[in-house]
Amino acid sequence: MTELKEIPEITSDNRPFYQKWQETEGIDVIKGFFLEDLRKVPLKPWKRKGGLGAFINLEGTGGENDAYVCEIPPGGSLQPQKHLFEETIFILEGRGSTSIWNEGGVKQSFEWQPGSLFSPPLNAWHQHFNSQGDKPVRYLAVTLAPIIMNIFHNTDFIFNNSFQFKDRYGDQKDYFSGEGRLCKTPDWDSRIWETNFVPNVLGINLIEWKKRGAGGKSMFFELSENSMAAHISEFPVGTYKKAHRHGPGAHVTIVSGEGYTLLWQEGKPIQRYDWEVGSMIVPPEMWWHQHFNVGKEPAKYLAIHARFSRKHKSGMKDWKIDKNLKEGGDQIEYEDEDPMIREMFEKELSKRGVECQMPKLEGRK
Repeated sequence: MTELKEIPEITSDNRPFYQKWQETEGIDVIKGFFLEDLRKVPLKPWKRKGGLGAFINLEGTGGENDAYVCEIPPGGSLQPQKHLFEETIFILEGRGSTSIWNEGGVKQSFEWQPGSLFSPPLNAWHQHFNSQGDKPVRYLAVTLAPIIMNIFHNTDFIFNNSFQFKDRYGDQKDYFSGEGRLCKTPDWDSRIWETNFVPNVLGINLIEWKKRGAGGKSMFFELSENSMAAHISEFPVGTYKKAHRHGPGAHVTIVSGEGYTLLWQEGKPIQRYDWEVGSMIVPPEMWWHQHFNVGKEPAKYLAIHARFSRKHKSGMKDWKIDKNLKEGGDQIEYEDEDPMIREMFEKELSKRGVECQMPKLEGRK
């Protein structure tokens, strides 16, 4: 009979590897549900990057993804990087360029500006440069680092892996030309722009999304063969979008306009967050949220998602974000929302002298 030996107690630090790795980076970690302005987030020297930075781990990520803000000094550049997690970059302020290359391959560069959106191909070398001599560059990046870090828990494997994903990037000369193609799927109509570089998200032609209400328009982006995805959404003056819910990790950044977002768990009190250009909110999984434009110009936001690609499905639940809750979807129709929501909106518009453009609801004054 085999003698059973006493099982030793696990006494090591059993926090997620990603969290322990963050502490070695030497920069702050910002938490919460909402950020007022990404352009004003205090940053600290980030040795690995060669610039300034701060991690952003808002509650709504659910451990699916993370974000960070990084700054490149005037006339400077960051250190060359490569890694085994996807990353989507949005330029907040400044102008510059990025060089991309595979080990032993041809180096190519492209220029960007405020509003540019792109993703360095997976595990390809990349380096960012500030072309301005008098102003810093600041960008937002959303990544899948938490998942990859916690699965492999080995930084050498993640940052020093020699494998090249030639199926994603094979040194194509026109990879970052800004060209793309309009695609559609059975459930998303023709609102998907497949590209590797968006020169300015504010200049993209958007397509009406009737099911989301209030004359809103949108465009979804598939970048660099990623499982991550993004979309930009616009809604007119004096309108608001229907309440909806979905999975974790949608980093919603305001790129134009003024308004607020209501956020709540089923059966719990509603929280309100007032936003402007540069604000960010990440709704937690299955939390209802609703966006309101109270300004005097159309409001736009850019949402960068975790594993939401329509081209490269990752097995995450396919949320029915534009289907009526009564029909098994994840959207509340205007006629079914709490009357307080419309009352609050009209009151805010009145303060600013903006006329409400929402259709009247039957049975309400």
